Amino acid sequence: MNELTTDLKSLHEATLNNLKSSKANNTLRAYKSDFKDFGSFCVKHGLSSLPSEPKIVSLYLTHLSKSSKISTLRRRLVSIGMVHKLKGHYLDTKHPIIVENLMGIRRVKGSIQKGKKPLLINHLKSIINVIDDQRIEDIKKFRDKTIILIGFGGGFRRTELISIDHEDLEFVPEGLKITIKRSKTDQFGEGMIKGLPYFTNEMYCPVVNLKKWLKISKIKSGPIFRRFSKGTALTDKRLTDQSVVLLIKEYLNLAGIENKNFAGHSLRSGFATVAAEAGADERSIMAMTGHKTTQMVRRYIREANIFKNNALNKIKM
Repeated sequence: MNELTTDLKSLHEATLNNLKSSKANNTLRAYKSDFKDFGSFCVKHGLSSLPSEPKIVSLYLTHLSKSSKISTLRRRLVSIGMVHKLKGHYLDTKHPIIVENLMGIRRVKGSIQKGKKPLLINHLKSIINVIDDQRIEDIKKFRDKTIILIGFGGGFRRTELISIDHEDLEFVPEGLKITIKRSKTDQFGEGMIKGLPYFTNEMYCPVVNLKKWLKISKIKSGPIFRRFSKGTALTDKRLTDQSVVLLIKEYLNLAGIENKNFAGHSLRSGFATVAAEAGADERSIMAMTGHKTTQMVRRYIREANIFKNNALNKIKM
């Protein structure tokens, strides 16, 4: 009997580990962060956070709705449900008291979500130009230009961008192939390959600038985007995804562009918006960005065509 109990205990632990392994580390951190806020709410009001029940979760969502967006409420709900699952507890997140409460909140608040601004061609050129004008060493100029141009040209998520290693690169006559080993929507590491062709204007070409960066940095293996220490002494440490955000905001500011509503995602959304504006179809855009559903890509296409297909253009004044 003891042996059977021990076997069941080890199987239970192994199952929980499998559940944890099914999610990326960043995702698990986000779950914990969201659940921490839920836990604080429960402690403050003398309620149970783990295990909890639909009525308590619904109260928390109502509390949260006073200062947060619908998307935040949905994310918190997913996090609360997932933490319960990881800890071996059941929580019915589809319970009517939760679902109908969210529907009511949505009607009261509305559901239009205002995302970060896309980095468009004029922004991209302004950033590259302002980097070239800086009185800094060429090695830093080429690193920063290449991060932004590759990030935009490949429609990268910032975590994908900083994860690129030299071994993931393959230069071909048409341009550059980059192997993405794992991404947000590819939790099992099946990977994908992005192709970046040469641009006519070498100044803004991701492939040309990457070649120059690799030459000046002498990187032959490992991370291609690395940190500097003591000025321009290149280290072997990979840049953080937050570094991408800071670079974008820094150079937008130097270019005289309000940077408040730009973020790391602006590279990815910028690529999709510009490609849509140029007439690329949703399948081509998704092949580059790695989007698994058309919902977000179609939003980029609608926004890109808001003036191009505007009915008001047909009216003669």
